[in-house]
Amino acid sequence: MKNEEILEIAMHQSAIDSNCSRNDFMRSENKVVLSAQNANARRYLKLPFSCDLTSYGNNVVASVSEELKEIVKEYIEKYGAPHCFETPNLHILMEKLKPFDCNVCFMAEYFLPDMNSLNSISCGYETKVMNPDEFSAYYLSNWSNALSERNKERDKLAVGAFHKGRLIGLAACSADCDTMWQIGIDVLPEYRNQGIGASLTSKLAIQILERDIVPFYCCAWSNIKSVRNAIKSGFRPAWVQVTVKENGFIAGMNR
Repeated sequence: MKNEEILEIAMHQSAIDSNCSRNDFMRSENKVVLSAQNANARRYLKLPFSCDLTSYGNNVVASVSEELKEIVKEYIEKYGAPHCFETPNLHILMEKLKPFDCNVCFMAEYFLPDMNSLNSISCGYETKVMNPDEFSAYYLSNWSNALSERNKERDKLAVGAFHKGRLIGLAACSADCDTMWQIGIDVLPEYRNQGIGASLTSKLAIQILERDIVPFYCCAWSNIKSVRNAIKSGFRPAWVQVTVKENGFIAGMNR
């Protein structure tokens, strides 16, 4: 695949998730659309959104409920696209959300592979491509970023690093939609800072692309180690999202 094709697939998926047109992400002006259920959306999303802001760098597309439409429209029309995703401006939106018993919950940055930078990186340890039956024994706390105990059926492929037969690092991918698989990575603490994460991430990304699927990588903007791993592995920032959730949901995550 070429970078243009990869970006096109990602934008098409975001359009499904946000209930908008792919071209909406390329506009110079911000846009508000009503959120809706879609069987082809990323499988971990809970639709319809109360409010979700997405930007590929050109503008903001807000996918919202009917009751929040005017509040969000006023917000994204007041501030430039980058500022809609940062404080102090986000406090304006958060204050407006209080009567609706919801608040800003998720703030994430998403990365796509740069085909001019993506290469298979070596790490000095044995690595192995693994299918689900080969990583089924690794649904343990050490590998909770790579594998999802609650959604095993989505975990399709992994690349592991081994030292004297012991698993020391694992990158795995979740089939979050039909065209894109999300990569997660774990490395045991005593083996970190040796390039294992970037090695496994890059190798897994190549394996996914060979299956005509787009790999993507997600982390909080504040997770500097994860951002560095994405970039070192050959990924580049592609889009950002801020998602509003009910206060009860947020309280449950904070327990």
